[in-house]
Amino acid sequence: MQVSSRLKSYHLALFLAGLAISLLLTFQFRITRDVEKSPAVQQKQALVEQVNQARQERDALKKRVGDLRAQLDRLAAGAQLGPLKEELDKARIEAGLMAVSGPGVEVTLNDSNVVVQPGENPNLYVLHDEDVLNVLNELKAAGAEALAINGQRLLATSEIRCVGPTILTNKSYRLTPPFVIAAIGNQDNLINSLQMRGGIIDQLKFWGIQVTVRRVDNLTIPAYTGSIRFDYARPVTGAAEPVPAGAQETPREE
Repeated sequence: MQVSSRLKSYHLALFLAGLAISLLLTFQFRITRDVEKSPAVQQKQALVEQVNQARQERDALKKRVGDLRAQLDRLAAGAQLGPLKEELDKARIEAGLMAVSGPGVEVTLNDSNVVVQPGENPNLYVLHDEDVLNVLNELKAAGAEALAINGQRLLATSEIRCVGPTILTNKSYRLTPPFVIAAIGNQDNLINSLQMRGGIIDQLKFWGIQVTVRRVDNLTIPAYTGSIRFDYARPVTGAAEPVPAGAQETPREE
């Protein structure tokens, strides 16, 4: 009788334990289901899916660009296409799609190392996108033939935009200080343009921004590796001379 009573107690305990576990699992399942159905979680999941899809599309476009460039190189390798290849290489250099080398300068920019005093605005002593853009514009005005920043080739469509503590360029590359700008061109013109009295370097050094400029006799600037897409610009066709943007045609007097 005692053994039978103990078995009944044991079976009852197992039953109660199983019931408790079942209730806990049911409760956890309902909580998980409710959390997954909440708008915030669904929105986050949708954003994650969009980011992953955008990354896949970007990788596919990069691969497509690489395949097309390799195909173009093979087609232009024929001896009979020598003059055409030279013209093509020139166009690719001008478009930034080919690595180039030559004499130039290397400009390094970094945040100020001045200790900010109480009451002063610390933003005055850090580099901003407009500071980097001013240096790049000065180099362009001085005749720079090719430009890169932190190894990223800059094109006419490359942006320099502040995104939090970083600078965004070429649509997806985030750069942090120090910023190393490479420019190929006449070294004297480039250096004199930057170091003119009251120029961009004087303005930056006023706030303690660290700036160094050095000559590089054989500077190499890489090719642009991103995708290039024009949704609105189209080549002008026909014999008529195009009217510049903003200009108005005037009627010819009889």
